[in-house]
Amino acid sequence: MTPEAFSQALSNHKLPLTTQQVAQFKLYFKELVAANEQVNLTRITAEPEVYLKHFYDSLTPLLQFPDLFQSAIKLCDVGAGAGFPSLPLKILCPQLQVTIVDSLGKRLTFLSELIAKLGLQDVSLVHGRAEDVGQNPAYREQFDLVSARAVARMSVLSEYCLPLVKPGGYLIALKGPKAQSELQLAKVAISKLGGSVVETADLTLPEADEERTLVLIKKTYQTPSKYPRQAGTPARKPL
Repeated sequence: MTPEAFSQALSNHKLPLTTQQVAQFKLYFKELVAANEQVNLTRITAEPEVYLKHFYDSLTPLLQFPDLFQSAIKLCDVGAGAGFPSLPLKILCPQLQVTIVDSLGKRLTFLSELIAKLGLQDVSLVHGRAEDVGQNPAYREQFDLVSARAVARMSVLSEYCLPLVKPGGYLIALKGPKAQSELQLAKVAISKLGGSVVETADLTLPEADEERTLVLIKKTYQTPSKYPRQAGTPARKPL
């Protein structure tokens, strides 16, 4: 997907990019590739692939669930890595108040410098593991929307993310084509943590045969205080 095709695809969804947004994505690509030589951020570095598999892919929640992004909501991105999906979403929706949680300091250093160069406001970076952040009163059940992309299987991801979602808010998981089988195994975990699956959306990336699934989970009641468990436990002993 060329930058021009990326812009056209968003225009087709009635999300035309401004000149500033086009420049921001161009700079994002440049900075990502340059930093990737020093820090392992992504195995995808070719421009067409970055625009399709990182930028466009990150925007699929906005394309599928546009009503969730209409106001100045508080979004937490768990395990964002190189800023996906939260920073592409922030570029298109400047009103978002974004908090990025990641456990690797080198990635956060890259993101801090990138955010400054892109001129983005209302973006906070939190260095820590999701399990610890989810027990911190400053972040626990404080977010309207929590996103996660390529972080963990659904049973584990739910324990990472749902404690951060306020009751009435949503978790959006950006998954590959095997999400339905993951969801079946995660039903008990999602329910225990206060969530309920609202919708799953299957899609295929344009110009590719790569399938994706978006899982939208609503937080229907408060997460019991014992969750998330100690760091490392959710991955070792999924609910």
